[in-house]
Amino acid sequence: MKSADNPSALQNAQKAEKSARKLYQKSRLAQKRLHTLLKFLPDPVFAFTLDKKVEYINPAFERVFGWTLKEVKGKNIKFIPDHLIAQAKKGMKQLFENQSIHEFETQRYTKDGRILDISIDGSILYDEQNKPAGQVLILRNITTEKRMEKSNQILFRISRALHQYLELGDLIAFINKEIQKLISVEGAFILLADKSKDQLYFFSAQYRNAESEKKFKKIRFSADQGVSGRVYKTGEPLIILDAANCPFFLRRVEDETDLVTKNMLSVPIKLKDRIIGVISVTNKSHGEFDNTDVELLSMVTNTIALPIENTRIHEELKRSYKELKTLNRAKDNVINHLAHELKTPVSVLGASMKLLSKKLKAAGLQDPLIEKILTRGQRNLNRILDIQYEVEDLLRKKDFKAYHILNRLLDACKDELNILIESETDNIDIIKRVHDAIENLFGPKKIQSKYLLLNEYLINRIDQLRPEFQHRNCVLNTRIDKNIPVFIPPEILDIITKGIIRNAFEYTPDAGQIDIVLKNTGNDPELIVTDSGIGFTREKLHLIFENYFTPPDSIDYSTKKPYDFNAGGRGFDLLRIKIFSEKYHFKIWIDSNRCGVIPKDNDICPGDIHLCRACKTPNDCFASGGTSIHIKFPVT
Repeated sequence: MKSADNPSALQNAQKAEKSARKLYQKSRLAQKRLHTLLKFLPDPVFAFTLDKKVEYINPAFERVFGWTLKEVKGKNIKFIPDHLIAQAKKGMKQLFENQSIHEFETQRYTKDGRILDISIDGSILYDEQNKPAGQVLILRNITTEKRMEKSNQILFRISRALHQYLELGDLIAFINKEIQKLISVEGAFILLADKSKDQLYFFSAQYRNAESEKKFKKIRFSADQGVSGRVYKTGEPLIILDAANCPFFLRRVEDETDLVTKNMLSVPIKLKDRIIGVISVTNKSHGEFDNTDVELLSMVTNTIALPIENTRIHEELKRSYKELKTLNRAKDNVINHLAHELKTPVSVLGASMKLLSKKLKAAGLQDPLIEKILTRGQRNLNRILDIQYEVEDLLRKKDFKAYHILNRLLDACKDELNILIESETDNIDIIKRVHDAIENLFGPKKIQSKYLLLNEYLINRIDQLRPEFQHRNCVLNTRIDKNIPVFIPPEILDIITKGIIRNAFEYTPDAGQIDIVLKNTGNDPELIVTDSGIGFTREKLHLIFENYFTPPDSIDYSTKKPYDFNAGGRGFDLLRIKIFSEKYHFKIWIDSNRCGVIPKDNDICPGDIHLCRACKTPNDCFASGGTSIHIKFPVT
């Protein structure tokens, strides 16, 4: 039996060896195939022990996350963001409870500090005793997908908001908030271009809080300065990874705000034919800015460029319409004022003609021809008065055709009065005096500039004007420094000084104060007249700078004389000085605060601080409103 069994045992051993060899070969083949599969698998694979020591990572893991197997084998990869550690523990617990996990979305750091959105599929690894020995995870990089999804959602919200916001400020503030979410940054800023001044300015600043935004909105800078300026001029996006070492970074922005810039990305806002601004984002929350951020931000700018421009045009049209309405009101007031000024001399002429008729009768010099002339003159004067009253009625009804009627009226009156005087009287002296008066008021004058010492001139000028305002109960303070001469016609300087001093008195209630200061500012003489009066409203101040100025309503100055409070006068002093400034090259500007107790133009000041219920002392009035008119003369 033994001899018979031995061949059988040998054969069995040979079969077993052959079978083992086949199994080994199959195992080697399986390992080779598995290695090939893991090598070419596009998604990162990560195998580690129960104590989180790395057993294996595939080439895709090295390519996506940056670590090599040699660097991390037997070590713990610390690539979980701190704010996601609790989530990772929860996911690991779920993995052990269910033996697997699928499509678990989270984030992980790369070796170079970038943060990726990933989806995890994982399973438990078991040993020969079927006990857990580790885990294997497949980490699919879904950063691009998540960003595109997020981008689409944000672009959809922005597109929907474009039709909901009519105000450009509200629209851009909303867009800025969405940009912050899209790129995950600390600060998002939209800068628009001021073409007329070649400047960039912060139209919206989404950073920290509202107080921060106010600081940014005060800043303007040349369109070729800073990172944003370079992007605006070149039209190309720009990434700054280290702002501290950027040679053209605009430090002024940080100096004037609470911004601390570590890194930034700027992208131009382009229309088809021009660039209208720049979007800048600063301090990325995780990692550094990359080309994906550039693409996302560029998508936003492409979406919002035209709506921003359209909304800005819409707002400019609204402003223009509002200004047009304001100018129409100003025009009405001017026409009303001119009509009032016309009525006064016509009334005086009518009364004078009646008085002349009485005097002639009293002297026994009744002449039918003279009586006929006086009657005809009175009839025409009454006609002018009737037309004037019609004009006033039209203005009350807001009929803007009154402007053309009044123009025709003035032209007709000028010719008819001239003909009337020439044809009905032999007193040529009257005609000469009328023409002289017109020439003095409106005709060209031969005036010559002279060198004047402003300090000496101003002291003398105030003394000349003092009798005219002496009746006012106002305190006049002067501080006149010595200065260098200026070259200007004395007649023009007389008009300027009288205009601004009278303006100060007429806008200041009794018990108020007026300061006249003459000082050297950068070697140029500067005259400053400051009153503690009611101040200008923003609307009226705007009109002054735009070469329009409306005097007070005629009813306010009907019984008042120059330098009285709210006397009004002709109302064109400041406009006249503004016109002179262009011809004689001096600068004029106005700083004014309207009294808070009477914020509107139609609010009435009692004209005396002691009669104002809101003022316990004059200082209360001084702190409430006032105007400073600055005139800076050039030195030649």
